Amino acid sequence: MRIPLYPVHPAPPVHPVPAVHPVAGPLAAELRLPTNWLDYTILGIYFVVVLGIGFAARRSVKTSLDFFLSGRSLPAWITGLAFVSANLAATEILGMAANSAQYGAYTVHWYWIGAIPAMVFLGLVMMPFYYGSKVRSVPEFLLLRFDRSAHLLSSALFAFAAILISGVNLYALAIVVEALLGWPQWVAIVVAGFFVLAYITLGGLSSAIYNEVLQFFVILAALIPLTVLGLRKVGGWGGLTDKLTASHGGDFVTAWGGTGIGSDNPLGANWLTIVLGLGFVLSFGYWTTNFAEVQRALSARNLSAAQRTPLIAAYPKIFIVFLVMIPGLVAAVLVPRIGTAESDLQYNDAIPYLMEQLLPNGVLGIAVTGLLAAFMAGMAANVSSFNTVFTTDIWAKYVVRDREDGYYVRFGRLITAIGVLASIGTAFLASSFSNIMSYLQTLFSFFNVPMFVVFIVGMFWKRASKKSGFWGLLAGTTAAMVNYFVLYKQDVVSIPTDQGANFVSAIAGFAAGAVVMVAVSLFTAPKPEEELRGLVYGTVSPGMAEPPAEGDDAWYRRPALLGWGAIVLAAVCYIPFSF
Repeated sequence: MRIPLYPVHPAPPVHPVPAVHPVAGPLAAELRLPTNWLDYTILGIYFVVVLGIGFAARRSVKTSLDFFLSGRSLPAWITGLAFVSANLAATEILGMAANSAQYGAYTVHWYWIGAIPAMVFLGLVMMPFYYGSKVRSVPEFLLLRFDRSAHLLSSALFAFAAILISGVNLYALAIVVEALLGWPQWVAIVVAGFFVLAYITLGGLSSAIYNEVLQFFVILAALIPLTVLGLRKVGGWGGLTDKLTASHGGDFVTAWGGTGIGSDNPLGANWLTIVLGLGFVLSFGYWTTNFAEVQRALSARNLSAAQRTPLIAAYPKIFIVFLVMIPGLVAAVLVPRIGTAESDLQYNDAIPYLMEQLLPNGVLGIAVTGLLAAFMAGMAANVSSFNTVFTTDIWAKYVVRDREDGYYVRFGRLITAIGVLASIGTAFLASSFSNIMSYLQTLFSFFNVPMFVVFIVGMFWKRASKKSGFWGLLAGTTAAMVNYFVLYKQDVVSIPTDQGANFVSAIAGFAAGAVVMVAVSLFTAPKPEEELRGLVYGTVSPGMAEPPAEGDDAWYRRPALLGWGAIVLAAVCYIPFSF
């Protein structure tokens, strides 16, 4: 028996959404790019610079803190750009363009409500706890707040998730490079994996971060021409919206149209699941507990710089949506049946298709380099966070303890190589998703959301007991997986789309984790209050009381101003898409 989660209407939508391909195979063969020596020269120069940065960063690695957290010495503008670049992986670029081709302007929700509020919350509220407690990783904070069982479970879950997400980047890289350049998939995987392995092994997190700053600008250089030429092809923004309204309906080019409870819309979700599932649970779960992002802020030189890291990143994040959404919308116009059985192109093909159609040589080389840079940024962020968590939170605490510092640097380099090899092994798990962003959001609902509920309850409720962290994390992860694999995949509950199912899974995981934490806390002893200083809201640790460095007290560097400014700007951006 199917239980509909949304009210069922007897009449179909006026503009039905095309069905997605059930299986994601290689990109369409006709997407092969006419690259020449100029394009390959640009690509070669980029790889040389990447390795050069790795060798340069190697000189600064003398301790494990240098290798895993850049010695906590980097300025806010570097860590801020690395923060947004680590998120701006090619899975983000291809996935959000695919979202736009499939769901339309609803993509803005993943940025303005699904990122900015959580990034501001991380900077203003959570970074003082992370940085002030001097932890080296997100799971280590759970060790201080709860106990070893919560710490070990969170470390294992995060390490597993990091390898899965890194594998998504490698899989996407392989199918894109094979289609665009004609390289065999194994060649693309080995080349990209080698360069990521080389520069992280050489220079640790510093090498990853400085490369991410470079990659940020290379990615922009790739996306801006593609967006401009795409708009020109369809007659500007007005021509684009007119054509999409005629072919897909008016809701396709609005943010909130058709999202009333019981209404039909391309996304298959209503405003409540968007606000709660994406805007609160998935968003806060990802941005505040995903160590691949938080690690960049922990590498900042002081508390003020750590707080400003996600706040600085919020401003480019607000506008990057246009560079990934518009190409997806343009592809929906140029290939009206994209993503259906009537077309050879899937939603994931939107960006590669426009590259093949619109870009001349030279610019094409920059675009290919930008895609490879994005893949490498996403993979490097997850590999560098994986090696830190596995080395400091699992190996050094539970397997080989109390060795000299140099041993853990050497082990960190070894586990980096193992992480890259494991990523290759998990790459093809993503192959069952026509929209790779759906796959990523599924992983976030399983792993990040339960960790977030444990953090938020532990940070704001002193009574949360030591044992509640483990059981809340286990219950939240289990509930999210049961909702997705049992209720949704077995068609027990009717949810229109994978993305809608992800929102519901996130809400289920959050609710289950919170309920179990409260129940366990009521029957187990709380942690002594003196052990909660700097770990629970309303308490202060010596690190949290750190005075701002010289110049950090300038008005334009105040975290509150940066944070609230980003919130207001994101809200203003919603206005043109709300009517």
